[in-house]
Parts: sequence; C-alpha cells; structure tokens
Amino acid sequence: MNRFSNMSRRRFLAGGSGVAIAGACGGAVQMVLPDVASAMGAKVVIKYDWLMSNGQIGDVVAAERGLYEAAGLDVEFAPGGPNSATVPPVTSGAATLGQFSETPQLFNARAGGVPVRILACGYRTGPYALTSRPEMPLRNLDDLQNVRVGIQPTARFLIDAIAAKHGIPIENITVVPVGFDKSPLVAGEVDAIGGWITNTQALSVVGDDRIDLLVSDLGLESYADVYFATDDAVDGNAEQLAAFIGATAQGWGWVHANPSEAVEIMVGAVDGLDLGWELKTIDLVLRLSFDEDTARDGWGTFDPASLEAQLALYDQIGQYPNGRPSLEEVHTTTILEMTADMRPKLGAPA
Repeated sequence: MNRFSNMSRRRFLAGGSGVAIAGACGGAVQMVLPDVASAMGAKVVIKYDWLMSNGQIGDVVAAERGLYEAAGLDVEFAPGGPNSATVPPVTSGAATLGQFSETPQLFNARAGGVPVRILACGYRTGPYALTSRPEMPLRNLDDLQNVRVGIQPTARFLIDAIAAKHGIPIENITVVPVGFDKSPLVAGEVDAIGGWITNTQALSVVGDDRIDLLVSDLGLESYADVYFATDDAVDGNAEQLAAFIGATAQGWGWVHANPSEAVEIMVGAVDGLDLGWELKTIDLVLRLSFDEDTARDGWGTFDPASLEAQLALYDQIGQYPNGRPSLEEVHTTTILEMTADMRPKLGAPA
C-alpha cells in the first residue's frame, strides 16, 4: 500500500542525530546538522504546490530512507492540487515551509504583501516547455512568431516575458488559451503547446518525434520546485528549516547515485505513479536538478543575480502594478549557508 495518497497524509518520523545514513554516493556517512538538538522530534509540515510526483522524488526518498528521522524531524508532506492553496498554510503557521512550482509565484506572493522568501531551489531551470510536431516545428525564437501557441491562462505571462526580453511585438505571436491535456496539439488546433516536460506520460500522445523547447532556451530564466518560508520562520526557526533542507538534499544525493532504486521507492510510496514512465523520466529529472552550479555549490543552490534578472523582466511586463519586490525581500541565503557542508556537490549525470 502506498504511503502518500496525494492527499495530506501524516508521516511521523522521530529519532536521534548523528545516525549513519546512506549518503550521496550510496555509502554510510554521518550527517551532522546545525544545532540538531533544537530540532529533535520537531514537527515539520511542508505544503507542496501540486501533487507529489517526480519533482519531489528526493523528498520522498529522504522520508522513506529515514533521513528526516536521522535529522530529528517528524515530517508531514501536504500535497497540493488544482484547488489547494499553497501560501495560507505557511503564513498561518499550519505548515513550516512550502514549495512553489516556479519562482514567479514567490515573486507574485511577495509583491502582494505576503512575507515569504526563497530558501532553496530544487530544479535549476523551470521545466515549462513548448512542444511541437515535426511538420510545424518550434525550435527557436524565430519559429515562435510563425506558429499558434497553446498556453494555459496561468502561464500566459511567459509569452509576454519572452516577447519583452527579445523585443518581439506581442501581436506577432498567436496565443491560444488551452488546458493541460495535449489534445489541441494532436488535433491540429495549435502548432505548439505548453507544459512541463517532466510529464512524459501526457506528452507521449504527441509522439516520439515531438520537439520540446524549454522556455529557458528562449532566454527566460526561472528556478522550479522552490522551497520557501516566512520571514519570521527564517529569523526564528532557521535550525529546523536547515535540518529539513539538509536532509532533503541528502535524499536528492541518494537519488543521483541510485536513480532506478529511487524511482521504485517513489512509486511504492506515492499513489498514481507508473513505474515504467517514471523510469523513463528520472534522467530528465536529474538533469533539471543538477548542473555545474550544483557541482560547485551543492544541490538546492540558486543565484541571486538570476532572481534579480527575473524580477526586472516581470516588472517590465507589468506583473507588479503596486511595485516590484526587492531582491532582498524574495530570498535568503541563510539556509543554504547553514547546510553548505551537507548538500551534495554533484553535477548533471552523464
């Protein structure tokens, strides 16, 4: 029976610090967390933006292999979904921290007066891509001005941002509102359609010869699977947040070293996932999670200069009518600094 039904399901994990655990290279390592005694037995609820899936495989592995337990934490995963609010549980204190799908959501929340800041970023780039077929391929910026692009209303701003960044008149891009299924592309109603490339099962209906163009390859920077907490939590509960991020990082390190076994753990723990499709997707997930920056600075790192560039671009297209948040308001490096020695320094797999 799966442990996580993609509804809020309590996970009780308790235990001591300094336990030998399986680390990033698969061997036994000693995980020492900052002031772990203060986090001992502490309840941590993380509110996710969406259902548990391959983007949270490192978190699931951390739970299933006892890494949170080794950090002295009692962790509860609270999955999201179509009608689930991510911010209120975190700001009310019902959840210790949360995870947004991508950085623009955090920026919008902060611009709206919500006192939340980025702690760490799981994906090095947002997985949102424009998928097309060979008969009308979308391979580069020039092609974008000659196709009908199907975009979900919540992602419409991405096209505006790409156009603004490159000085393309927005009327040169034909945008068609669509949902999340790929049938408009299959039926020829659009020439390209947006969505996360990690949803490989849904994309399979388009065909193996499909073309996936990440919006990051069109110059739109973003981080995804963004862990965040309130200002008060960062100021007053940093040790517990660091214990969680440190153990989660170790989980991702174990996934990097043992991808097939990690997929089996995830599929066994989370309802609704298909082993075959997840095995086909894990290499992509790891390439999104690790690169030359994580090889140097560790899993979860982010570049404040990139955050500033993103904020400036979204401000240019009018995302913040009441004024854009400052760079200092949207992020903190405190938790990354506290966990610098425990976050595995690994690059993208070969």
